Amino acid sequence: MLRIAVPNKGSLSETAAQMLAEAGYTGRRDPRDLVTADPRNGVEFFYLRPRDIATYVGSGALDVGITGRDLLLDSHSTAVEIASLDFGDSTFRFAGPAGRFTQLKDLHGLRVATSYPGLVERFLATHSVTVDLVELDGAVESAVQLGVADAVADVVSTGTTLRKAGLEIFGPVILESTAVLISSTNDKAGIDTLLRRLQGVLVARQYVLLDYDIPVALLDAAAALAPGIESPTVSSLHDPEWAAVRVMIARLDMNNVMDALYALGARAILVTTIHNARL
Repeated sequence: MLRIAVPNKGSLSETAAQMLAEAGYTGRRDPRDLVTADPRNGVEFFYLRPRDIATYVGSGALDVGITGRDLLLDSHSTAVEIASLDFGDSTFRFAGPAGRFTQLKDLHGLRVATSYPGLVERFLATHSVTVDLVELDGAVESAVQLGVADAVADVVSTGTTLRKAGLEIFGPVILESTAVLISSTNDKAGIDTLLRRLQGVLVARQYVLLDYDIPVALLDAAAALAPGIESPTVSSLHDPEWAAVRVMIARLDMNNVMDALYALGARAILVTTIHNARL
């Protein structure tokens, strides 16, 4: 069986479980379960702390896992990223008291609080900046105010939390993180199938099916507006001057494409959600 590590809690947990379910796998029904077998698909799920997953996978105890890119890079694991899963996005930045820092080298010799010491240390080393890292478990916004550190390195979304703590962002981005699929080997049977299924879920979330009727004389112009993955599927209608077209388009472009097709002369324009796909 393919042994898969899945986050047991936190921001990655729910979306990872949902994605695996959409990929056809049967996960745990009881949130207290630590191990769940899915013999129909030849896999076994192990529910672990997100921070521990890279360690288990890198050691070979488990074959593959879902975790954050930040957690992978913060660990000393030999596991490698094999695919981005496009959820759980986060940005890591430095922040300090307003007006005190303007560039990264201003941190040299000072104390920096973070929950990701491995990630931050490697980043600073690439910029030849040496600091005294203060490792904290969890939110670090109060570290400066309490005198534990001179600056922090943390996840930033809007920056509101940092501003409330009297801090401002400075310096380069440390990391743009997202959920990733990791493994220590690509030879284990079942990894290719898992990856293909998860990629099918990603495609289904990014695309929709668009159906519309169009005068035959406008087919080429319509295909230019919505060319699809390879080419639109065109079917004849009872009226020989009209044709029915089906095409995959990016979900983000959906309404703009519908507007353009309608303006061109298309009618009966319908959108259908895709549940899964293989391209």
